[in-house]
Amino acid sequence: MMRIGLYLATNLAILVLLGIIMSILGLDSRSTMGLLVMAGLFGMGGSFISLAMSKWIAKKSTGAYVIEQPRSASEQWLVDTVRRQAQAAEIGMPEVAIYDSPDINAFATGMRKDDALVAVSTGLLQNMTRDEAEAVLAHEVSHVAGGDMVTMALIQGVLNTFVIFLSRVAAQVINTFLSRDEEGGGLGFLGYMAVTIVLEIVFGLFASIIVMWFSRKREYRADSGAAYLVGREKMIAALRRLQAHHEPSHLPDQVAAFGIRPKEGGLASLLRSHPPLEERIAALQRG
Repeated sequence: MMRIGLYLATNLAILVLLGIIMSILGLDSRSTMGLLVMAGLFGMGGSFISLAMSKWIAKKSTGAYVIEQPRSASEQWLVDTVRRQAQAAEIGMPEVAIYDSPDINAFATGMRKDDALVAVSTGLLQNMTRDEAEAVLAHEVSHVAGGDMVTMALIQGVLNTFVIFLSRVAAQVINTFLSRDEEGGGLGFLGYMAVTIVLEIVFGLFASIIVMWFSRKREYRADSGAAYLVGREKMIAALRRLQAHHEPSHLPDQVAAFGIRPKEGGLASLLRSHPPLEERIAALQRG
């Protein structure tokens, strides 16, 4: 409930802030240009505000503990490994954190390459060898070095803009069509809002398919980057360990796209943020 409440509160705050900005700028959503500006403000603005808050949200939603002063040999190894990989990838030292979860999982987030967060679960530290854990860390560092979080935010923002714009344009077209009958009907305000919400859900589903397609592509690139940093065999061994211990992920939605997902089929496969582990292993073996 805390995670759900935090997620809802964050999005509500974003909507309120963007609504205030629209009012100050005097934007009129009834005109086509005003609608497009509104859609861009909410779509792009919301996406980048979420990205700017991503580290804070990730820490709060997972209960992650940021290692400021290592308290054990394991924590010291974790910080030293990330520092060495960050230097090799030519990025600033990320914050390193541990969160309590039985999953074998890790994620990276942050708005800038030189100010990112890399977090690992206690389950990963307990169930992986250091070589395997090193490969997973290299995978996350590669995400940061590749600017994946910013690219995802850009894609999501553009698609959000089109979802907001097209849903309202389509609702207006439907309203105009219904207003031409002999009784002079139409959707009315509540009807217009209801149709808009339904269209946003439908268009949003297609937008999510595009975003997840890109997410799966970037996983292959991060695997390749990890293989460059620590060696192909270590990355393959880490993925095989994940296959052997795989469980449904308990990561919250805000960071799930940067974690590890179970295999799904049918339509659900189009909405998966990660390719199947066996396909990632095969891609690495092909070089």
